[in-house]
Order: sequence, then structure tokens, then C-alpha cells
Amino acid sequence: MKISILPTAFVLCAAFLLPAGCGKAPAAAGGTTASSAATQEQLPEPNSLVGDIPDTQVFVRYMSKVGKYSIEAPEGWARTENGGNVKFTDHFDGEEVSLSVSDAAPTIDSVKRDQTPALLANGRAVKIESIKKAVLANGTAVVQIIYNSDSDPDPVTDKHVRLSDLTILFYHQGRLAALTLWSPSGADNADQWKRIAESFRWR
Repeated sequence: MKISILPTAFVLCAAFLLPAGCGKAPAAAGGTTASSAATQEQLPEPNSLVGDIPDTQVFVRYMSKVGKYSIEAPEGWARTENGGNVKFTDHFDGEEVSLSVSDAAPTIDSVKRDQTPALLANGRAVKIESIKKAVLANGTAVVQIIYNSDSDPDPVTDKHVRLSDLTILFYHQGRLAALTLWSPSGADNADQWKRIAESFRWR
């Protein structure tokens, strides 16, 4: 599937986001990308491709009555629910939907002001690559944040890996949903992430 070794973020952009959402751009004023505290050590990217979701992976639709949305997730992944929020994980791969309220649809400026500081403060060695407005193939207007971070420790081995992350924000009638997808850097999940992102539906 992958003809060159590029960061997952760039593969995703080329794969399913229209030109308005593509290209590496600064996430903060001054022409530089944003990073969390320098005291956090960024892990090296893995030397081999790990974390690929198989092309044969079966997906199932998850329905949230509390959150009033639905989305597809890989079958067999561990699921954790907290009210209208949900997380699906498999080793170092993950998919999460987090809900909040907002009086307006997100913009690039509002994401830089509201979401970015929390992401940098709460993540592990977060480095934001770009914040862009984009349109998915199904016509849904979204704002996307492409970044890298260090994973949580594996509960068995206590191992960390460097991750490629993508957060897409969906808005509807005062409700804001943040869909976050992550996998080890170097994994090729462009088609799978495209499917998940385009499967999101408000109810």
C-alpha cells in the first residue's frame, strides 16, 4: 500500500482530505509548529512499520444514545465508555470520540485558542504539525489537527512509542465532537482512518 516512508499525517492528507486541508503548515503564530514543554523527551520513531490495521479488518457501527452520534470502529478492539464519550484501543492503536458544548462551529483560530493549549498541556511530548480546515468526501465541514505524541505506557511492558495523531472536530447545534485517531509513527492506516472519519454521523 505504501510506496514511500512518510509520516502518517502526510499519507492521510493526500489520501482523503481535499486540497484545503493538505500540506504542512504552522500551527501557531510566527511560522513555527507548536510543541509541549521541552522537558518532555520525544521518543524516536520506530524503525519498522508497526500498528497497521489490516486491510481485511472488519468494522462495526457504534451507536451512542447519550452522545447522539454513531461511528464505525474496528471489530474486536477494547471499548471504554464514559457518558457520551467512547474509546477503542488495540495495543498502540486507538480511536476516541470526546464530546463538549460550543456556541459556534470551530475555526482554525478558535482551535488554536481553545483546543491547542489543552492538547499541549495534557499530552505527552506533543508536537503539532498543522491545523487546517478541510472537507471530507461526504461533504462534512471539519477542522483537523495533525500532530505527534508519545503513547501512554503499555500496561504489561511499560513501553512507550512515538505516535502519529489526527483529531477531527465535528459540530452540530451546539455540540462539538472531537474524533481522535492514533497509531505508531510509520504505520499506514490512511484508508482505515478515512473510513472511520467519514463514518461519523450525528443523530
